[in-house]
Amino acid sequence: MDTLLLSRIQFGANISFHILFPTITIALGWVLLFFRLRYSATGDAKWIGAYRFWVKVFALSFALGVVSGITMSFQFGTNWPGFMERVGNIAGPLLAYEVLTAFFLEAVFLGIMLFGFSKVPAWLHTLATFLVAFGTTMSAFWILVLNSWMHTPAGFELRDGVAFATDWWAIIFNPSMPYRLVHMLLASGLTVAFLMAGLSAWRWLKGERTGELRMALRTGVTLAAVLIPLQILAGDMHGLNTLQHQPAKVAAMEANWDTRPNVPLVLFALPNSETRSNDYEISIPSGASIILKHDPAGVVPGLNDFVAEDGTPLHPPVAPVFWSFRIMVGTGMAMLAVSFAAAVLVWRRGQLETAAGTWGLRALVLMTFSGWVATLAGWYTTEIGRQPWLVQGVLSTAEAVAAVPAPMVLSTLVVYLAIYVALIAAYVSVLFYLAGKAVKGAVSPVAPAPLMPVRPVLQPAE
Repeated sequence: MDTLLLSRIQFGANISFHILFPTITIALGWVLLFFRLRYSATGDAKWIGAYRFWVKVFALSFALGVVSGITMSFQFGTNWPGFMERVGNIAGPLLAYEVLTAFFLEAVFLGIMLFGFSKVPAWLHTLATFLVAFGTTMSAFWILVLNSWMHTPAGFELRDGVAFATDWWAIIFNPSMPYRLVHMLLASGLTVAFLMAGLSAWRWLKGERTGELRMALRTGVTLAAVLIPLQILAGDMHGLNTLQHQPAKVAAMEANWDTRPNVPLVLFALPNSETRSNDYEISIPSGASIILKHDPAGVVPGLNDFVAEDGTPLHPPVAPVFWSFRIMVGTGMAMLAVSFAAAVLVWRRGQLETAAGTWGLRALVLMTFSGWVATLAGWYTTEIGRQPWLVQGVLSTAEAVAAVPAPMVLSTLVVYLAIYVALIAAYVSVLFYLAGKAVKGAVSPVAPAPLMPVRPVLQPAE
């Protein structure tokens, strides 16, 4: 493997690890604010009990997200110097806005949120929780502004091959930004919903029956059932926007080789880049035309339209985009089925104690990290689908990569992967360790202290 491919794999590994944690903290901050407000409104200690448990998960996720983000940002200089040389006049300010409006906000108020419950007035603690949640969302906003601009660049001009901003409004609100932002925020909400529902279901199956647990379980399941239909709608709109601005990506997602009407929806196939056709195809007639054009006779672009005169493909690799898209959609369909079924079980009195309830809880446990699976699959679809471009139509990945020897990139890639595997294993282990401690405290045969004092001291991790 050459330097270009290894550098792409290394950056892909870094961003795959990093994105797992902001995907949790973006939405979890707002869930914590909901718990805090419900406690303030009702005085019910069950709400703050749920807050105390999940703020530990937030703190752990936030720490890993910050550390992995710093590592990833270094690669702009070490692996991709051409990126900043060519588009740094746009990328640099956007990354600076993210630091100034989001990271500083989180850093200032995170300590109050984690440790200040019994040390500051209630309104200040609530405000700190809000500002941390707002900061995580603003961080996602600026990062997605840059990412969407790389897919649908606007508001700039090239001077001697270097991009200069001409309209910051057009840069920020580029054609794909609203769709990409909504899609990502909903993905974060679903990730947190299934994480919360899955861990709560695991605690229930282990014997815990506290009011705090019931609150968290209901919140997770309800959030999932509400958000998944919205995500399907947002995904459809995002797909139509992608068809307009990045037709080669959509052609790869559908494994459609020829521009034609009545394009089938391919359920299964092995895309063959040598014959430029699909092997063992199973499809629904006219399905892709109906979805993408809302017309069975709608014409969908094909991959053969994106080939240079010398035969060089100018479209993304088909198989990775095709399969990652189907993993994302398949996971979404599983989320829809499980969340709707679980909502019926959770909200109907006594259903969780039945055999159906037990099977429903087990399904939720299996879906605990389904948000991660869907997010990564969607991320691979959109990022691999941009190839061979780093900035669509402006800068290719080959033009931006550093002239670093391939063995050096390979050695650091191996180290990165080993560390990331260890950290993921540790993170998941700690989550279940915290859940296990909650179970032991709830079902201990020794008479425990009261469930929650009126003014407890928050501890982000133990």
